[in-house]
Formats: sequence, C-alpha cells, structure tokens
Amino acid sequence: MAERLAKRADLEVVLSLAGRTMSPAPLPVPVRRGGFGGAAGLAKYLIEQRIDAMVDATHPYANVISANASAAALRSGVSFIALRRPPWLAIDGDRWNEAADAGDAVRMLGVRPRRVFVALGRSELTPLVKAPQHFYLIRSVDPVDRPPPLPHATYVRARGPFSEADDRALLLDHAIDTVVAKNSGGAASYGKIAAARALGVAVIMLRRPPAPDGPGVETVDDAIAWLDHTLTSAAARGV
Repeated sequence: MAERLAKRADLEVVLSLAGRTMSPAPLPVPVRRGGFGGAAGLAKYLIEQRIDAMVDATHPYANVISANASAAALRSGVSFIALRRPPWLAIDGDRWNEAADAGDAVRMLGVRPRRVFVALGRSELTPLVKAPQHFYLIRSVDPVDRPPPLPHATYVRARGPFSEADDRALLLDHAIDTVVAKNSGGAASYGKIAAARALGVAVIMLRRPPAPDGPGVETVDDAIAWLDHTLTSAAARGV
C-alpha cells in the first residue's frame, strides 16, 4: 500500500511501524517508528499532525494495535478504515489443527519427539520450553536476543516473502514433520503452508484473535478506493 500511495503527488503519507524489527525493509514513504502511548497518545498525534485519514494495516494478530487505532479514530474524529487481509482456508491435502495460542500449540505437539518448524514471533517462543523433547527450527528476521533454553533448536535468520520452493527445501533439509504458524493470510508467508501440503507435513495453526469493531476492507485496492472517496467527500464539504 505504501508503494502505491508513494506515487501520489496529492497525498502526504506517513507509515508507522511498531519498531520491533531492528532493520525493516526499505520503504518508499516517510516512516515513524515506535509506540504512541495507547489510544490517547495516538489520538493526540492524529490531531497535532492534522491527519485526514488513517488506515490500520497491521498484522491480523496485533489486536492491541488495531484496537488502539480504532479507539484513537473515534477520539480524534479522523476517518478510519482497517485493511484486514482474509485468513487462509484449508484445502484438499492440508493437515491442519487449530490451536488457541502458542501454549496450546505446544501441548498439541504431544509427548513423542517431533521436528517442528516454528513460524511465530520472537516474543512467543517461551512456551516451547515446556516441551524440550522436540527439535525446533525457528526462523526470524532479527536474531533472537534471549533464546529460550531449548536443548534441540536451530535458528535461521531470513526475511520474506518466502516461496513454496524455498520453504519446501527448508522443511526437507531439517526433516520437519510439523509446522506451527499463525493464520496471517496473504501471499508473502503462504510458502510454508503450500510446502507443508505438498510434503504431507502437519500444521498447527494459531487461531486469529477477534477483529476490533469498526469498518474494514480486505484488499489494498479497496482501501485506496475508500481513501479516495473519503478525501474527495471531505474536500467537497470544505473540511
């Protein structure tokens, strides 16, 4: 979305990142990093910066950020839409089981040692220590600065998007029999899901948190169409 909007001479775009990734990918618009101080802090920022419209395009599992964005829009009166990419759906050949959270996923691995590809955030690895009998392959953009005490773990640093071919090779190289992942939706991280299907590898999928109340769209095209309509309507009203 930032790439699309960067080409627009009629817009001043600011992209906000939470700041959890130390070296984010290059972006074509000005970037602000770090938190705002909750909904109140974000509302204050929107008012002070005279923001006309806000699009919440954060990760589907970042429900606190999404809730704060929705609440800040109400406080500030700024036009708001959430870009919520739809979840992946299981198709023929998928071997999925759904888990409530990372702890539940670890319990579902069972007692027998398994070889597990963990596709979760760095902050969600702690539950793995309750099942040290498994081998864990952990991939992250940044290094895991405080790795949990796991006797059988391999860490891989890589930045997506990842193709099915790349992830199939990764799963084969490490003899993975189970993938633990979030249902992120979209194409950028679907490679591991397609690779698991092709190889007959089981997937434990963390259930998505409920989306906050408020208007939403599913595609970048729809978000930009909403933005154009919103700004044109505001201009017509002289706002």
